[in-house]
Amino acid sequence: MFDQLPTSIDEFNSWTWEQIAPFYEDLQKRPLTPETIHHWLADWSRLGELLAEKAARLRVATTQDTNDEAAEAAMNQYLDEIFPHVEVAENKLEARLLASGLEPDGLEIPLRNMRADAELFTEENIPLLSEQVKRSQVYNRIIGAQTVAWEGEEVTLTQLATKLEDPDRDLRERGWRLMAERRLEDRAALNDLWAELLPQRQQIAQNADFANYRAYVWQQKKRFDYTPDDAATFHRAIADVVVPAANKVYKRYRQMLGVETLRPWDVRADVFPFELPVLRPFSNTDQLIHTTAAIFYKVDPVLGDYFDTMRQESLLDMPNRKGKAPGAYCTNYPASERPFIFMNSTGTGADIRTLFHEAGHAFHNFERNKLAYQPQKASPMEFNEVASMAMELLTAPYITKNKEGFFTKEEAASWFVGHLEKIILFWPYMAVVDAFQHWAYLHIDEAVDTAKCDAKWQELWQIYLPQIDFSGFEDVLVTGWHRKQHIFRAPFYYIEYGLAQLGALQIWRNALSDQAQAVENYRQALALGGTKPLPALYQTANVQFAYDHNMVGQMIDLLETEIEKRLAMV
Repeated sequence: MFDQLPTSIDEFNSWTWEQIAPFYEDLQKRPLTPETIHHWLADWSRLGELLAEKAARLRVATTQDTNDEAAEAAMNQYLDEIFPHVEVAENKLEARLLASGLEPDGLEIPLRNMRADAELFTEENIPLLSEQVKRSQVYNRIIGAQTVAWEGEEVTLTQLATKLEDPDRDLRERGWRLMAERRLEDRAALNDLWAELLPQRQQIAQNADFANYRAYVWQQKKRFDYTPDDAATFHRAIADVVVPAANKVYKRYRQMLGVETLRPWDVRADVFPFELPVLRPFSNTDQLIHTTAAIFYKVDPVLGDYFDTMRQESLLDMPNRKGKAPGAYCTNYPASERPFIFMNSTGTGADIRTLFHEAGHAFHNFERNKLAYQPQKASPMEFNEVASMAMELLTAPYITKNKEGFFTKEEAASWFVGHLEKIILFWPYMAVVDAFQHWAYLHIDEAVDTAKCDAKWQELWQIYLPQIDFSGFEDVLVTGWHRKQHIFRAPFYYIEYGLAQLGALQIWRNALSDQAQAVENYRQALALGGTKPLPALYQTANVQFAYDHNMVGQMIDLLETEIEKRLAMV
């Protein structure tokens, strides 16, 4: 009957559960033997890919316009009328496959993951998981509606942030104060949302027989190769090795600005120095896309072709606009075997870095979409971010205009120094975000009190990021956790960035001596998808999965050496 399954996602998007259900029933009844297993897996994968793409396209629509009531209604209809049934049906098929004892080649890791999912599954959680997705839309709507009047124009806070990349410190302060005041207007609404999310997440864990939500998420995210104690080891390495290096970066920035202390209007997103002098390396998103495409062809012709495909098929949503959800992401349309990139470009150098990052995810999707079965494509998040962060670095040799890039030689050196410094500064911020969540989900009774969340955030901030002086703006500092969407929308999804950066830097270190070989190893690792355990994926890329004082120290040494080289060119 799978001959009747649509080949077009456009046709499938209109299907109801009543149309979908017979295909699950067919998979549940068909014989499962060594002779039939591959055909069965292929049909299951095709159905799953259509459903995954349907959900992805619905989510994209809700982020492209957070005020689109029809898009939100369609998403909610899917969550209410299809998602619960799919969860039950998928769990039954996974249980059937596991009970068969069949283990086809290339499915060892996917089967391990299915066993983990089977232990997590309970029908009690289906409506709660659906509600979690709906609540994340509420967060997007609150943030997406944050606009202010600036010089006679209504602008989003994302747009205002770019206007504050100005040498005029008084202008930056005036704009920052306006932005901070607008964000604090939503303090109560975000506190209320958190008070709904936290107990619900604890209930999800308890329904699945886990003591706390952290333990539940650890298994949900398939973190088999490191533990919460290992995360704490990483935090300590950051405090001991990275924070002193970050202090040097902030000192250099203070000297550049000619100020004694750094105030919050001297940095972007509470942490990162502005790119001063301000660089406007492209005038519109068409130029951003065109120049980026040329760079990717220099990195690798296959990657260049992938990006051109996205450009030709309108799989890039670049500009910032009112009502658009914040941030950037790359999602996958698995039935169409295409990725989609969403971001909020405003014409800055940071946009280039964002596009390189999301394109790395897109290249990963192109490579793993070639695998035979959908379960093989689910690679671990810690390596997904290696794909993106490595691309931020592998593009470095080609960003100058004489190589079809964006910058003069001096501008390129300055921009890339800023990028390397941001890597150093990111790790302490990552530790704050991650440690905050470890505390919150192990101390639910305290964390539902948002005043205690504010206090914990401030405590961690003083440990890891003491260089930014928020005197007089304590309310803005303590509500910093409101401004990190992962805390609300993707709990515990943040340490992946820190771990992946260690892998990406090792790939870059290899590229400094042999760029072509480093890119080849990188692509070989991407193509494995989720068919190997995390350490083996790193090994295929010719790097090591490690996060202790030694590895962190090696990468800080690399960063500081390369920063000094480029500072001499500025």
